Amino acid sequence: MNRRTLIKWTGIGGLTALAGGGALAAKGNGRNPYYGGPVSDHFDGRIFFNPDGIPPRAFSDLLRWQLGGGRKSWPKSWPSPFPQARPAPVPSQSGLRLTMVGHATMLIQAGGLTFLTDPVWSDRVSPVSFAGPRRVNAPGIAFDDLPRIDVVLLSHNHYDHFDVATLKRLKEAHDPLVVTPLGNDTILRRSVPTMRIASGDWGHHHHLVLPHGEAFIHIEPAHHWSARGTGDRRMALWGAFAVETAAGKIYFAGDTGFHRGINYREAARKHGGFRLALLPIGAYEPRWFMEGQHQNPQEAVEAMMLVEAAFAAGCHWGTFQLTNEAIEEPRDHLHDALDAQGVPRERFRPMLSGEVWDVPAAVV
Repeated sequence: MNRRTLIKWTGIGGLTALAGGGALAAKGNGRNPYYGGPVSDHFDGRIFFNPDGIPPRAFSDLLRWQLGGGRKSWPKSWPSPFPQARPAPVPSQSGLRLTMVGHATMLIQAGGLTFLTDPVWSDRVSPVSFAGPRRVNAPGIAFDDLPRIDVVLLSHNHYDHFDVATLKRLKEAHDPLVVTPLGNDTILRRSVPTMRIASGDWGHHHHLVLPHGEAFIHIEPAHHWSARGTGDRRMALWGAFAVETAAGKIYFAGDTGFHRGINYREAARKHGGFRLALLPIGAYEPRWFMEGQHQNPQEAVEAMMLVEAAFAAGCHWGTFQLTNEAIEEPRDHLHDALDAQGVPRERFRPMLSGEVWDVPAAVV
């Protein structure tokens, strides 16, 4: 197996390390290059972990998965039925508009503010330009058509969520505030030294006050892991976000396994439910390998109910092939799960590139 082939195979952002999956196997014995702080219930002084959770799989498991077959074919191109959006201002502070860019990148316009989640406009999600998962549809908004971006919610450092090239462009064009869990600020500052960054641990929040809007942005737990190279596994924290705006509360799960619903229950208890939840629904097969890091559509429906979201948008599907399931399977299984639970499909949309949703204020 050559280096290029293994890089292509290990396409779950962060596993696509230059050593061809070495990040998955690396245990590392040196210091943490991104963060140094006190020991906590999810940090042992060197690496972060999921309390009472599932650790990332070993390199031998990666090979077992990749050599085991079962990977469905994706088309080289899967254009969205929606044209690229040209976002207009939301007319009122109470309006909440969501536009899908692709994968985990979504534009949120709420309470006079604009947010981007895990922004990626690059063609590939990989540390190298010649290999790794390639997008099968164009971004749902052309970069030059973006409105003013106030905040970037950056959930963790895997390549399909943390795209340095895009973040550089955003700095130059919009100079947004990047809110991110511990350690990711160090990585970002090495590439974009002048980026405005607010980093924090799980449970920390940032109060943003601008002339056109105000928000409280809470960093909350997710069940995942991190790596960008061969020796930095779990040395930067991963997380979800709860955002309080004049238009209501929004939950962005980032990238996460279901984790018995623990984090969703706690978010609902702490924040009292949400007008909208952005929940991953893709990159979940095979389950024996993916269960700890990526929830499936059935779990996403349960997550919507546990986090007490009036509406939900499905993301993390249909743009980059990372795992074994067919390209339309997350949407089909989401619809099946909603029907089985008696939840109207219009409450949980599997969003496609360019799709725009003016989210209702309440369930009717």
